[in-house]
Amino acid sequence: MGLFSFLKGAGAKILNKEDDAAAKRAAEEAAEEKREDLLKSIVQSTGLTIDNLEIEVDGETVTVYGQADSQSEKEKAVLVLGNIEGIGAVDDRISVVNPEPEAVFYEVQKGDSLSKIAKEHYGDAMKYMAIFEANQPMLKDPNMIYPGQTLRIPAQ
Repeated sequence: MGLFSFLKGAGAKILNKEDDAAAKRAAEEAAEEKREDLLKSIVQSTGLTIDNLEIEVDGETVTVYGQADSQSEKEKAVLVLGNIEGIGAVDDRISVVNPEPEAVFYEVQKGDSLSKIAKEHYGDAMKYMAIFEANQPMLKDPNMIYPGQTLRIPAQ
């Protein structure tokens, strides 16, 4: 066998435009459901504890629901999702059991290092490890950050 070519405009008129539109909508819904499941598994694979985690995808926007024990867990879940290519916004609907001060989110610029960011936010470049630890498990190495990446800078 092999590849056979046909004239798509000829033949039985079984699939009309309404059927095509319905099939397209069904395929898009299935694709979004797959993206939602994939994003949910990515958050869960980080070891973050978000109870009743639910994720909805609408184009480039991800809405995340659930309950976290700490503000840190909540912010890390938002960062995991937001630092995925193709995600333009994260609508955070996660509640926190034990509230604490919110961290600042910082977008890495060209030429940045964790020590430079620590100097800017804390006045002490040696506090870069606080930023590194606040962004684990997303960061594996304090020297491996990139422009456009969003980091959380915890309150001191």
